[in-house]
Amino acid sequence: MRIIVFAKQVPDTTEVKVDPVKGTLIRDGVKSIMNPEDKNALEAALRLKDEIGAHVTVITMGPPMAEAILRESYAMGADEAMLITDPLFAGADTWVTSMILAKAAQIVGFDLILTGRQAIDGDTAQVGIEVAEHLGLPVIAYAVDLKVEGKRIIVKRELDEKIETLSTTLPCVITCAKDMNKPRYMSLYNIFGCYSKEIKILNNSVLGFDKNEVGLVGSPTKVKRTFTKGPKGEGKIFQGSIDEAVDKIIEAIPVLGK
Repeated sequence: MRIIVFAKQVPDTTEVKVDPVKGTLIRDGVKSIMNPEDKNALEAALRLKDEIGAHVTVITMGPPMAEAILRESYAMGADEAMLITDPLFAGADTWVTSMILAKAAQIVGFDLILTGRQAIDGDTAQVGIEVAEHLGLPVIAYAVDLKVEGKRIIVKRELDEKIETLSTTLPCVITCAKDMNKPRYMSLYNIFGCYSKEIKILNNSVLGFDKNEVGLVGSPTKVKRTFTKGPKGEGKIFQGSIDEAVDKIIEAIPVLGK
């Protein structure tokens, strides 16, 4: 069984800054880590490897510094690591990023793709689902448990007020939530060995996109502006019956257009 885990290097903070001209994240001077829920996805893959046998490939897309999380993946027990990097890909939105990841997955080959539910820098929860769309595969999001039975995968996913159990055929894409598991520690043996292992580079000479399809220029999503959410105003409490409270609330709401 071949499993691909898509992981992202993210700033170690939720207080990210955005370039006002390009609309892209400013990463200079901010410590970077593996996106937490992507680490949950990697742990899920490694548990399948331990239980039923699997070859785990971790793929990240980013600048050369993103190699750090691939070394970490090796230290946790991954079998193979690949870095998608090319100046043409800089500034890609979720749609273009997922398109590039899907192309890489087709080249590598897989039975199952796992990724985190969402990244802490963008919080869109879009990329994993969009990868499935590009590949024409079934997708189950927000997974908190999974098991493989033959050519099927059974997934429990967490919704607002319930746990839902779904199953689908392989190949497919699963996005993993933080409650799925507790990622393992890196072993001392693997830490020493991870720096001698190969990280394969996938650039555009391998992936073969037109320069106008990718990066900032090919992205349909543009960041118009960013701002810090202001404090809430003072609240009001309305006494009385439900009907009386509704009337008072309606009276208190400003009329549109005034």
